[in-house]
Amino acid sequence: MSAEDLGRLLRELAPQVLGALLRRYHDFETCEDALQEAMLAATVQWPADGVPENARGWLVTVGSRRVVDQIRSERARRDREMSSASRELPDATVTPGPGEGVARDHDDTLTLLFMCCHPALTPASQVALTLRAVGGLNTAEVASAFLVPEATMGARISRAKQRIRAAGTTFDMPAGPAYAERLGVVLHVLYLIFNEGYTASSGPDLQRPDLAAEAVRLTRAIHRSLPDDGEVAGLLALMLLTDARRAARTDTVGGLVPLAEQDRARWDSDLIEEGTRLVTDAMLRSPLGPYQLQAAIASLHVQAPHVADTDWRQIRFLYQVLCRIAPTPMAALNHAIAVAMTDGPRAGLAMLSVLAADDRMAHHHRLAATRAHLLELAGDPATAREEYLLASRRTTSLPEQRYLRARADRLAEADPAS
Repeated sequence: MSAEDLGRLLRELAPQVLGALLRRYHDFETCEDALQEAMLAATVQWPADGVPENARGWLVTVGSRRVVDQIRSERARRDREMSSASRELPDATVTPGPGEGVARDHDDTLTLLFMCCHPALTPASQVALTLRAVGGLNTAEVASAFLVPEATMGARISRAKQRIRAAGTTFDMPAGPAYAERLGVVLHVLYLIFNEGYTASSGPDLQRPDLAAEAVRLTRAIHRSLPDDGEVAGLLALMLLTDARRAARTDTVGGLVPLAEQDRARWDSDLIEEGTRLVTDAMLRSPLGPYQLQAAIASLHVQAPHVADTDWRQIRFLYQVLCRIAPTPMAALNHAIAVAMTDGPRAGLAMLSVLAADDRMAHHHRLAATRAHLLELAGDPATAREEYLLASRRTTSLPEQRYLRARADRLAEADPAS
Protein backbone atom coordinates (compact mmCIF):
# COMPACT_ATOMS: atom_id res chain seq x y z
CA MET A 1 0.00 0.00 0.00
CA SER A 2 1.35 3.41 -0.98
CA ALA A 3 1.75 6.20 1.58
CA GLU A 4 -1.07 8.09 -0.17
CA ASP A 5 -3.44 5.12 0.02
CA LEU A 6 -2.51 4.54 3.67
CA GLY A 7 -3.22 8.15 4.51
CA ARG A 8 -6.57 7.96 2.75
CA LEU A 9 -7.52 4.79 4.63
CA LEU A 10 -6.56 6.27 8.01
CA ARG A 11 -8.53 9.47 7.33
CA GLU A 12 -11.56 7.36 6.43
CA LEU A 13 -11.27 5.23 9.57
CA ALA A 14 -10.35 7.99 12.02
CA PRO A 15 -13.87 9.30 12.82
CA GLN A 16 -15.23 5.75 13.05
CA VAL A 17 -12.50 4.75 15.52
CA LEU A 18 -12.94 7.93 17.55
CA GLY A 19 -16.66 7.21 17.74
CA ALA A 20 -16.02 3.66 18.95
CA LEU A 21 -13.61 4.91 21.64
CA LEU A 22 -16.04 7.58 22.79
CA ARG A 23 -18.86 5.07 23.06
CA ARG A 24 -16.68 3.03 25.40
CA TYR A 25 -14.72 5.62 27.43
CA HIS A 26 -16.74 8.87 27.09
CA ASP A 27 -13.82 11.33 27.38
CA PHE A 28 -13.43 13.30 24.16
CA GLU A 29 -9.92 14.66 24.67
CA THR A 30 -8.46 11.39 25.99
CA CYS A 31 -10.04 9.41 23.17
CA GLU A 32 -8.80 11.80 20.49
CA ASP A 33 -5.26 11.62 21.90
CA ALA A 34 -5.51 7.82 21.88
CA LEU A 35 -6.72 7.88 18.29
CA GLN A 36 -3.71 9.94 17.21
CA GLU A 37 -1.35 7.47 18.90
CA ALA A 38 -3.10 4.52 17.26
CA MET A 39 -2.85 6.14 13.84
CA LEU A 40 0.84 6.87 14.40
CA ALA A 41 1.38 3.21 15.31
CA ALA A 42 -0.43 2.18 12.12
CA THR A 43 1.78 4.37 9.93
CA VAL A 44 4.81 2.59 11.40
CA GLN A 45 3.55 -1.01 11.52
CA TRP A 46 1.22 -1.41 8.55
CA PRO A 47 3.76 -0.62 5.80
CA ALA A 48 6.03 -3.33 7.27
CA ASP A 49 3.48 -5.95 8.43
CA GLY A 50 0.61 -5.27 6.04
CA VAL A 51 -2.82 -3.78 6.72
CA PRO A 52 -4.80 -5.96 9.18
CA GLU A 53 -7.90 -7.68 7.85
CA ASN A 54 -9.97 -5.67 10.31
CA ALA A 55 -8.06 -2.39 10.21
CA ARG A 56 -10.74 -0.54 12.14
CA GLY A 57 -10.75 -3.11 14.94
CA TRP A 58 -6.95 -2.95 15.09
CA LEU A 59 -7.05 0.83 15.58
CA VAL A 60 -9.81 0.54 18.20
CA THR A 61 -7.77 -2.03 20.12
CA VAL A 62 -4.59 0.04 20.08
CA GLY A 63 -6.50 3.20 20.94
CA SER A 64 -8.26 1.42 23.81
CA ARG A 65 -4.93 0.33 25.26
CA ARG A 66 -3.75 3.93 25.17
CA VAL A 67 -6.92 5.08 26.97
CA VAL A 68 -6.50 2.36 29.61
CA ASP A 69 -2.86 3.34 30.11
CA GLN A 70 -3.92 6.96 30.57
CA ILE A 71 -6.64 6.01 33.05
CA ARG A 72 -4.24 3.88 35.06
CA SER A 73 -1.64 6.63 35.03
CA GLU A 74 -4.19 9.15 36.26
CA ARG A 75 -5.37 6.76 38.96
CA ALA A 76 -1.82 6.18 40.19
CA ARG A 77 -1.21 9.92 40.33
CA ARG A 78 -4.37 10.54 42.32
CA ASP A 79 -3.53 7.64 44.64
CA ARG A 80 -0.18 9.19 45.39
CA GLU A 81 -1.71 12.61 45.98
CA MET A 82 -4.83 11.62 47.92
CA SER A 83 -3.82 8.30 49.53
CA SER A 84 -7.16 6.82 48.64
CA ALA A 85 -8.21 4.75 45.69
CA SER A 86 -10.01 6.47 42.87
CA ARG A 87 -13.30 5.38 41.47
CA GLU A 88 -13.06 2.45 39.07
CA LEU A 89 -14.24 3.53 35.63
CA PRO A 90 -16.47 1.13 33.67
CA ASP A 91 -14.41 -1.11 31.38
CA ALA A 92 -11.27 0.83 32.30
CA THR A 93 -9.14 -2.23 33.00
CA VAL A 94 -10.26 -4.31 30.07
CA THR A 95 -8.64 -4.00 26.68
CA PRO A 96 -10.94 -5.23 23.93
CA GLY A 97 -9.73 -7.72 21.38
CA PRO A 98 -9.61 -6.78 17.71
CA GLY A 99 -13.06 -5.69 16.67
CA GLU A 100 -14.66 -6.62 20.02
CA GLY A 101 -17.89 -4.70 20.50
CA VAL A 102 -17.34 -2.97 17.17
CA ALA A 103 -19.25 -4.60 14.35
CA ARG A 104 -17.58 -4.10 11.00
CA ASP A 105 -20.74 -2.66 9.48
CA HIS A 106 -21.38 -0.31 12.39
CA ASP A 107 -20.26 3.27 11.85
CA ASP A 108 -20.42 5.82 14.68
CA THR A 109 -19.34 8.73 12.46
CA LEU A 110 -22.82 10.25 12.24
CA THR A 111 -23.28 10.01 16.02
CA LEU A 112 -19.88 11.68 16.46
CA LEU A 113 -20.98 14.41 14.07
CA PHE A 114 -24.07 15.23 16.14
CA MET A 115 -22.07 15.03 19.38
CA CYS A 116 -19.68 17.69 18.12
CA CYS A 117 -22.70 19.92 17.54
CA HIS A 118 -23.69 19.79 21.22
CA PRO A 119 -25.68 22.84 22.43
CA ALA A 120 -23.12 23.45 25.18
CA LEU A 121 -20.81 24.77 22.45
CA THR A 122 -21.06 28.00 20.52
CA PRO A 123 -21.97 27.56 16.84
CA ALA A 124 -18.43 28.44 15.79
CA SER A 125 -16.95 25.88 18.18
CA GLN A 126 -19.41 23.23 17.01
CA VAL A 127 -18.25 23.67 13.44
CA ALA A 128 -14.57 23.82 14.34
CA LEU A 129 -14.65 20.72 16.54
CA THR A 130 -16.52 18.69 13.97
CA LEU A 131 -14.14 19.67 11.20
CA ARG A 132 -11.28 18.56 13.43
CA ALA A 133 -12.79 15.33 14.78
CA VAL A 134 -14.98 14.14 11.90
CA GLY A 135 -13.54 15.88 8.87
CA GLY A 136 -9.94 15.08 9.71
CA LEU A 137 -8.77 18.63 9.01
CA ASN A 138 -5.76 19.93 10.91
CA THR A 139 -6.01 23.12 12.93
CA ALA A 140 -4.54 25.30 10.15
CA GLU A 141 -7.13 24.04 7.65
CA VAL A 142 -9.98 24.67 10.08
CA ALA A 143 -8.63 28.17 10.72
CA SER A 144 -8.57 28.85 6.99
CA ALA A 145 -12.21 27.75 6.68
CA PHE A 146 -13.12 30.28 9.38
CA LEU A 147 -10.80 33.03 8.10
CA VAL A 148 -9.10 33.32 11.51
CA PRO A 149 -5.47 32.82 12.69
CA GLU A 150 -4.36 29.26 13.48
CA ALA A 151 -3.59 30.11 17.15
CA THR A 152 -7.11 31.44 17.61
CA MET A 153 -8.61 28.27 16.16
CA GLY A 154 -6.37 26.01 18.27
CA ALA A 155 -7.59 27.67 21.45
CA ARG A 156 -11.21 27.44 20.29
CA ILE A 157 -10.97 23.71 19.61
CA SER A 158 -9.31 23.09 22.98
CA ARG A 159 -12.07 24.97 24.81
CA ALA A 160 -14.71 23.04 22.87
CA LYS A 161 -13.29 19.71 24.03
CA GLN A 162 -13.28 20.92 27.62
CA ARG A 163 -16.92 22.01 27.39
CA ILE A 164 -17.95 18.68 25.88
CA ARG A 165 -16.37 16.97 28.87
CA ALA A 166 -17.87 19.38 31.42
CA ALA A 167 -21.33 18.93 29.94
CA GLY A 168 -21.21 15.21 30.71
CA THR A 169 -22.19 14.44 27.13
CA THR A 170 -23.22 10.87 26.37
CA PHE A 171 -22.32 9.34 23.04
CA ASP A 172 -25.82 8.86 21.69
CA MET A 173 -27.72 10.20 18.69
CA PRO A 174 -30.05 13.01 19.82
CA ALA A 175 -33.75 12.55 19.22
CA GLY A 176 -36.78 14.76 18.70
CA PRO A 177 -36.29 18.52 19.09
CA ALA A 178 -32.58 18.13 19.94
CA TYR A 179 -32.02 16.45 16.58
CA ALA A 180 -33.68 19.31 14.70
CA GLU A 181 -31.80 21.95 16.70
CA ARG A 182 -28.42 20.51 15.80
CA LEU A 183 -29.24 19.81 12.18
CA GLY A 184 -28.49 23.34 10.94
CA VAL A 185 -25.01 23.27 12.43
CA VAL A 186 -24.41 19.75 11.13
CA LEU A 187 -25.29 20.86 7.59
CA HIS A 188 -22.94 23.84 7.83
CA VAL A 189 -20.15 21.58 9.04
CA LEU A 190 -20.66 19.20 6.13
CA TYR A 191 -20.70 22.18 3.74
CA LEU A 192 -17.31 23.33 5.03
CA ILE A 193 -15.84 19.83 4.93
CA PHE A 194 -16.95 19.46 1.33
CA ASN A 195 -15.50 22.84 0.40
CA GLU A 196 -12.14 21.89 1.92
CA GLY A 197 -12.24 18.67 -0.09
CA TYR A 198 -13.21 20.41 -3.30
CA THR A 199 -10.61 23.16 -3.01
CA ALA A 200 -7.96 22.37 -0.40
CA SER A 201 -6.91 25.45 1.56
CA SER A 202 -3.26 24.37 1.59
CA GLY A 203 -0.87 21.76 0.28
CA PRO A 204 0.30 20.45 -3.09
CA ASP A 205 -3.08 19.24 -4.41
CA LEU A 206 -6.00 21.35 -5.51
CA GLN A 207 -8.55 18.81 -4.25
CA ARG A 208 -8.94 16.32 -1.40
CA PRO A 209 -11.47 13.86 -2.84
CA ASP A 210 -11.55 11.85 0.40
CA LEU A 211 -12.99 14.78 2.34
CA ALA A 212 -15.49 15.63 -0.38
CA ALA A 213 -16.60 12.00 -0.56
CA GLU A 214 -17.02 11.79 3.22
CA ALA A 215 -19.12 14.96 3.25
CA VAL A 216 -21.32 13.52 0.50
CA ARG A 217 -21.63 10.19 2.32
CA LEU A 218 -22.74 11.80 5.57
CA THR A 219 -25.13 14.16 3.81
CA ARG A 220 -26.71 11.21 2.02
CA ALA A 221 -27.16 9.51 5.40
CA ILE A 222 -28.99 12.55 6.77
CA HIS A 223 -31.07 12.83 3.58
CA ARG A 224 -32.19 9.21 4.03
CA SER A 225 -33.32 10.11 7.56
CA LEU A 226 -34.99 13.38 6.51
CA PRO A 227 -36.08 12.89 2.87
CA ASP A 228 -38.60 15.75 3.05
CA ASP A 229 -36.18 18.38 4.41
CA GLY A 230 -35.54 20.86 1.59
CA GLU A 231 -32.24 22.17 2.91
CA VAL A 232 -30.79 18.69 3.41
CA ALA A 233 -31.74 17.90 -0.19
CA GLY A 234 -30.37 21.27 -1.28
CA LEU A 235 -27.01 20.67 0.36
CA LEU A 236 -26.71 17.20 -1.15
CA ALA A 237 -27.64 18.63 -4.56
CA LEU A 238 -25.06 21.39 -4.19
CA MET A 239 -22.33 18.86 -3.39
CA LEU A 240 -23.24 16.58 -6.29
CA LEU A 241 -23.49 19.40 -8.84
CA THR A 242 -20.18 20.84 -7.69
CA ASP A 243 -18.39 17.52 -7.48
CA ALA A 244 -19.58 16.69 -11.00
CA ARG A 245 -16.90 19.07 -12.32
CA ARG A 246 -14.03 17.55 -10.33
CA ALA A 247 -12.34 15.62 -13.15
CA ALA A 248 -12.18 18.73 -15.35
CA ARG A 249 -10.81 21.09 -12.69
CA THR A 250 -7.18 20.00 -13.04
CA ASP A 251 -4.92 19.37 -16.02
CA THR A 252 -2.59 16.41 -16.54
CA VAL A 253 -0.04 17.77 -14.05
CA GLY A 254 -2.56 18.79 -11.38
CA GLY A 255 -2.78 22.44 -12.37
CA LEU A 256 -5.96 24.43 -11.79
CA VAL A 257 -8.36 24.77 -14.73
CA PRO A 258 -10.93 27.56 -14.17
CA LEU A 259 -14.61 26.96 -14.87
CA ALA A 260 -14.62 28.95 -18.10
CA GLU A 261 -11.82 26.78 -19.56
CA GLN A 262 -12.97 23.34 -18.42
CA ASP A 263 -13.76 20.51 -20.84
CA ARG A 264 -17.46 20.09 -20.12
CA ALA A 265 -17.48 16.65 -21.72
CA ARG A 266 -15.53 15.46 -18.67
CA TRP A 267 -18.23 16.55 -16.24
CA ASP A 268 -20.14 13.70 -14.56
CA SER A 269 -23.57 13.65 -16.19
CA ASP A 270 -25.01 11.21 -13.62
CA LEU A 271 -24.16 13.52 -10.72
CA ILE A 272 -25.55 16.49 -12.66
CA GLU A 273 -28.81 14.65 -13.30
CA GLU A 274 -29.17 13.55 -9.67
CA GLY A 275 -28.27 16.95 -8.26
CA THR A 276 -30.60 18.82 -10.61
CA ARG A 277 -33.48 16.48 -9.73
CA LEU A 278 -32.87 16.93 -6.00
CA VAL A 279 -32.78 20.74 -6.05
CA THR A 280 -35.74 21.03 -8.43
CA ASP A 281 -37.91 18.84 -6.21
CA ALA A 282 -36.75 20.63 -3.05
CA MET A 283 -37.53 24.12 -4.40
CA LEU A 284 -40.98 23.00 -5.52
CA ARG A 285 -42.09 21.58 -2.16
CA SER A 286 -39.98 23.23 0.56
CA PRO A 287 -39.37 26.71 2.00
CA LEU A 288 -36.48 28.34 0.14
CA GLY A 289 -33.11 28.14 1.91
CA PRO A 290 -29.47 29.03 1.23
CA TYR A 291 -28.37 25.54 0.22
CA GLN A 292 -31.19 25.25 -2.30
CA LEU A 293 -30.21 28.62 -3.76
CA GLN A 294 -26.56 27.67 -4.08
CA ALA A 295 -27.54 24.36 -5.65
CA ALA A 296 -29.76 26.18 -8.15
CA ILE A 297 -26.82 28.42 -9.08
CA ALA A 298 -24.56 25.39 -9.49
CA SER A 299 -27.21 23.78 -11.66
CA LEU A 300 -27.30 26.80 -13.97
CA HIS A 301 -23.53 26.59 -14.40
CA VAL A 302 -23.42 22.88 -15.24
CA GLN A 303 -26.46 22.94 -17.53
CA ALA A 304 -24.88 25.49 -19.86
CA PRO A 305 -23.38 23.56 -22.82
CA HIS A 306 -20.79 26.32 -23.32
CA VAL A 307 -19.51 29.05 -21.03
CA ALA A 308 -21.07 31.67 -23.32
CA ASP A 309 -24.47 30.08 -22.69
CA THR A 310 -24.33 30.66 -18.92
CA ASP A 311 -27.47 32.42 -17.67
CA TRP A 312 -25.69 35.10 -15.69
CA ARG A 313 -28.83 37.18 -15.18
CA GLN A 314 -30.57 34.33 -13.42
CA ILE A 315 -27.41 33.61 -11.42
CA ARG A 316 -27.20 37.27 -10.44
CA PHE A 317 -30.82 37.19 -9.23
CA LEU A 318 -30.26 34.04 -7.18
CA TYR A 319 -27.15 35.53 -5.53
CA GLN A 320 -29.13 38.66 -4.75
CA VAL A 321 -31.73 36.53 -2.94
CA LEU A 322 -29.00 34.50 -1.21
CA CYS A 323 -27.29 37.66 0.08
CA ARG A 324 -30.62 38.81 1.46
CA ILE A 325 -31.58 35.65 3.36
CA ALA A 326 -28.09 34.36 4.29
CA PRO A 327 -25.49 37.12 3.87
CA THR A 328 -21.85 35.96 3.94
CA PRO A 329 -18.64 37.48 2.52
CA MET A 330 -18.26 34.67 -0.02
CA ALA A 331 -21.85 35.08 -1.22
CA ALA A 332 -21.22 38.81 -1.66
CA LEU A 333 -18.01 38.06 -3.58
CA ASN A 334 -19.83 35.73 -5.97
CA HIS A 335 -22.67 38.21 -6.32
CA ALA A 336 -20.12 40.81 -7.44
CA ILE A 337 -18.82 38.41 -10.11
CA ALA A 338 -22.35 37.82 -11.40
CA VAL A 339 -22.98 41.57 -11.52
CA ALA A 340 -19.73 42.01 -13.47
CA MET A 341 -20.90 39.42 -15.98
CA THR A 342 -24.21 41.24 -16.56
CA ASP A 343 -23.38 44.93 -15.99
CA GLY A 344 -19.68 45.03 -16.79
CA PRO A 345 -16.49 44.60 -14.74
CA ARG A 346 -16.52 48.11 -13.28
CA ALA A 347 -19.88 47.42 -11.64
CA GLY A 348 -18.43 44.30 -10.05
CA LEU A 349 -15.29 46.15 -8.92
CA ALA A 350 -17.45 48.77 -7.18
CA MET A 351 -19.06 45.99 -5.14
CA LEU A 352 -15.66 44.54 -4.28
CA SER A 353 -14.49 47.87 -2.89
CA VAL A 354 -17.32 47.69 -0.36
CA LEU A 355 -16.50 44.08 0.47
CA ALA A 356 -12.84 45.01 1.10
CA ALA A 357 -13.98 46.82 4.25
CA ASP A 358 -15.06 43.48 5.77
CA ASP A 359 -12.27 42.28 8.08
CA ARG A 360 -13.08 38.68 7.23
CA MET A 361 -12.30 39.26 3.54
CA ALA A 362 -9.88 42.19 3.44
CA HIS A 363 -6.78 39.96 3.32
CA HIS A 364 -8.28 36.85 1.73
CA HIS A 365 -6.70 35.67 -1.51
CA ARG A 366 -10.05 35.16 -3.23
CA LEU A 367 -10.86 38.86 -2.96
CA ALA A 368 -7.55 39.80 -4.58
CA ALA A 369 -7.94 37.10 -7.25
CA THR A 370 -11.46 38.26 -8.12
CA ARG A 371 -10.35 41.87 -8.25
CA ALA A 372 -7.52 40.85 -10.58
CA HIS A 373 -9.88 39.03 -12.91
CA LEU A 374 -12.31 41.93 -13.12
CA LEU A 375 -9.47 44.43 -13.65
CA GLU A 376 -8.22 42.25 -16.49
CA LEU A 377 -11.69 42.28 -18.05
CA ALA A 378 -11.84 46.07 -17.55
CA GLY A 379 -8.66 46.55 -19.58
CA ASP A 380 -6.22 47.37 -16.74
CA PRO A 381 -3.57 44.64 -17.12
CA ALA A 382 -0.90 46.34 -14.99
CA THR A 383 -3.10 46.62 -11.89
CA ALA A 384 -4.61 43.21 -12.58
CA ARG A 385 -1.12 41.69 -12.60
CA GLU A 386 -0.35 43.25 -9.19
CA GLU A 387 -3.56 41.79 -7.77
CA TYR A 388 -2.82 38.32 -9.19
CA LEU A 389 0.59 38.39 -7.54
CA LEU A 390 -0.94 39.60 -4.27
CA ALA A 391 -3.48 36.77 -4.37
CA SER A 392 -0.71 34.23 -5.06
CA ARG A 393 1.14 35.36 -1.95
CA ARG A 394 -1.95 35.09 0.22
CA THR A 395 -3.04 31.57 -0.68
CA THR A 396 -1.38 28.52 0.85
CA SER A 397 -2.61 26.21 -1.93
CA LEU A 398 0.27 25.43 -4.28
CA PRO A 399 -1.94 24.84 -7.37
CA GLU A 400 -3.68 28.15 -6.77
CA GLN A 401 -0.32 29.88 -6.34
CA ARG A 402 0.93 28.47 -9.65
CA TYR A 403 -2.27 29.41 -11.46
CA LEU A 404 -2.31 32.99 -10.14
CA ARG A 405 1.36 33.53 -10.97
CA ALA A 406 0.79 32.14 -14.44
CA ARG A 407 -2.03 34.64 -14.95
CA ALA A 408 0.27 37.44 -13.82
CA ASP A 409 3.07 36.25 -16.13
CA ARG A 410 0.65 36.08 -19.05
CA LEU A 411 -0.32 39.72 -18.53
CA ALA A 412 3.33 40.73 -18.30
CA GLU A 413 4.07 39.03 -21.62
CA ALA A 414 1.09 40.72 -23.27
CA ASP A 415 2.07 44.12 -21.90
CA PRO A 416 5.90 44.45 -21.84
CA ALA A 417 5.59 47.98 -20.43
CA SER A 418 4.24 46.52 -17.19
